[in-house]
Amino acid sequence: MNIALLFEDDFISVDTVILTDRRLQHLQQIRDIKLGDQIAVGQVNGLLGDATVTELTTTSIKLTICWTKQPPAPLPVTLIIALPRPKMIKRIIQTVATMGVKELYFINSYKVEKSFWQSPWLTDAKLLENVVLGLEQAMDTQLPTIHLRKRFKPFVEDELPEIAKDTLRLVAHPSNHQDCPIQVRQQTTLAIGPEGGFIPYEVEKLVSCGFEPVSLGDRILRTETAVPVLLSKLF
Repeated sequence: MNIALLFEDDFISVDTVILTDRRLQHLQQIRDIKLGDQIAVGQVNGLLGDATVTELTTTSIKLTICWTKQPPAPLPVTLIIALPRPKMIKRIIQTVATMGVKELYFINSYKVEKSFWQSPWLTDAKLLENVVLGLEQAMDTQLPTIHLRKRFKPFVEDELPEIAKDTLRLVAHPSNHQDCPIQVRQQTTLAIGPEGGFIPYEVEKLVSCGFEPVSLGDRILRTETAVPVLLSKLF
């Protein structure tokens, strides 16, 4: 936890908060915080700042905050990912939140098992929990928006054209297509399939929507590996 991310309910005044939950335990057990110490904080969807410990007990900590700067700029990308295996969902959410993605769509694909959509990691509480962990790592405050789309064809035909409008449209696909571009400057919509890639029909539907297939080479990567590799190459 490189910052303590603060929510509206934490505030007792404009510049004062009281923490009693996981963040308190981390500050006590990992950081060994003392009265008068300073820690980095951020307000959800707001500024970053420095907070001074003004009161400390075994059950609560009071912080007085001086706001100092804006959070880091987001990546210029909308990320579309075929829903991965449940145990990978939390890792991918933390990764994309840490790297600065602010719009994430989990979509269906032929290779996505129906049971994946029943994962408890897709509940609002779990999605927020892992977003927060990613933002705390990156010292960011801007919450990404996560969308769930359980039907591939209606999403691609009805929603995707507007989502990807006026953007560079790329679909990562393990094939002999052109290499993934690097140091992209424009707003981008990036689609990443399940392990092994989208099926041909799905690639064709994305291509008909203006997406260009790109490759990371001959090796087929797991989704949780492909996501940071692609984002790093592109931006």
